[in-house]
Amino acid sequence: MPTYQELHSRALSISSKIETIKDQYADGKAAGIYNLLIGDSNQRTKYYKDFLIGMLKKNNCKNILDAACGTGIDSIMLIDEGFKVVSVDASDKMLKYALKARWDMRQNSKYDQWVIEEANWETLPQDIETFLPDTQFDAVICLGNSFAHLLDEYGDQRMQKLCLSNFAKCLKPGGLLFIDHRNYEAIVNSGTTPGHTFYFNSKHPVDINTSVLVVRGEPVLVILDYCVYPSDDGELKEAREFSLRYYPHKLSTFTSMLDEAFDNRARHHIYGDFQPLDKVPVPAFYIHVMQKAKN
Repeated sequence: MPTYQELHSRALSISSKIETIKDQYADGKAAGIYNLLIGDSNQRTKYYKDFLIGMLKKNNCKNILDAACGTGIDSIMLIDEGFKVVSVDASDKMLKYALKARWDMRQNSKYDQWVIEEANWETLPQDIETFLPDTQFDAVICLGNSFAHLLDEYGDQRMQKLCLSNFAKCLKPGGLLFIDHRNYEAIVNSGTTPGHTFYFNSKHPVDINTSVLVVRGEPVLVILDYCVYPSDDGELKEAREFSLRYYPHKLSTFTSMLDEAFDNRARHHIYGDFQPLDKVPVPAFYIHVMQKAKN
């Protein structure tokens, strides 16, 4: 009988040969279309700005690590609010947009100390040590469903656990981690993914074709095929397509992994779409806020 790794690798090998589900981050296509998918960045951050900024200020956070900065949207919001931000991402194609944003803001002194570097979650403390030695942060953010890009290569979530532990290591005692994931249980059960959410609020019509890979009865991969259609404003001349793969985290399992990453000593609060869970019957996203033990 094939092992989990063999089945998983076989499925990925098959899917990689199908043009419609090809990962386009490597050639930079997805990064450009990603901004179209997000839509107005101010409209996006407006939804969760008060939640995030309020909690950061309440806990006297000043130095923030944006561990999945992408094109820099959340980092820019934080800098505009007076925080000192270090932005990292594993994709140099996404970082190109963040670097351009910093260049465009060069007349604004708030952006003089914005650090943008390439870094890998699997080696995050070591990577940060190379450009900011002996640095820990008041808060780490990993938002926009970014963490789910890290797939389960071995079938036991060991790399995901390692990366969550690395986030914890980057925090000062008492520091905060903000991390989220889609409600994948709802996606797997319904077979559909909403095209517009507070994170992705494009003015263009968006279709998402949802595929779920199941191995031995367990969902192990969700593939979202995005198609962004032209609208009447003429900004987009033709439909744009790209595909992304995600690990379908279960709320209970992800909650346990986070607690373990913080040695079961952190305060752990869970929100639905940045609201109390009892206010949102079926949230599109779960947001976890961890506070590292102070001693």
